[in-house]
Amino acid sequence: MDKLPKSIHDLTVKDANGNNVDLSIYKGKVLLVVNVASKCGLTNSNYSELNQLYTKYKDQGFEILAFPCNQFGEEEPGSNEQILDFVCTRFKSEFAVFDKIEVNGENTAPVYKFLKAGKWGLFKDDIQWNFAKFLVDKTGNTVGRYYPTTSPLTIERDVQKLLEVTDASS
Repeated sequence: MDKLPKSIHDLTVKDANGNNVDLSIYKGKVLLVVNVASKCGLTNSNYSELNQLYTKYKDQGFEILAFPCNQFGEEEPGSNEQILDFVCTRFKSEFAVFDKIEVNGENTAPVYKFLKAGKWGLFKDDIQWNFAKFLVDKTGNTVGRYYPTTSPLTIERDVQKLLEVTDASS
């Protein structure tokens, strides 16, 4: 097996337009990495809540990295262009959408190999379905993994802790 990078910042991925993106541009930011799909029963709630989180914290050092994946029920069959159109038109999402990847199996994308390995190797099991979420701290280490059915808004407190934000409304 390939040696895992020390941090997510050591990886380069392709964005939805096929351009290389060096993830070191996210150093110092808290990341929520999500495998997304357009035709999943979880799509509407996840995208709307991801948008809420992103809007609330993007100016405080929070980024969402969305990786389309068609491995679960073939619920992301479109091209990158179709996926981008869907995400931007239907949900008005402003967070980063990357190239369609595989998150399980022989062709697992390096970024998901890293996420599943986790800092202490706690997260090795396969991704169960669309919208599994990984929380990555400012130094690029995986610090949390959430099930596909976990509402993005329930992760907000964990995001706040990593951002060192106090929410006056809670």
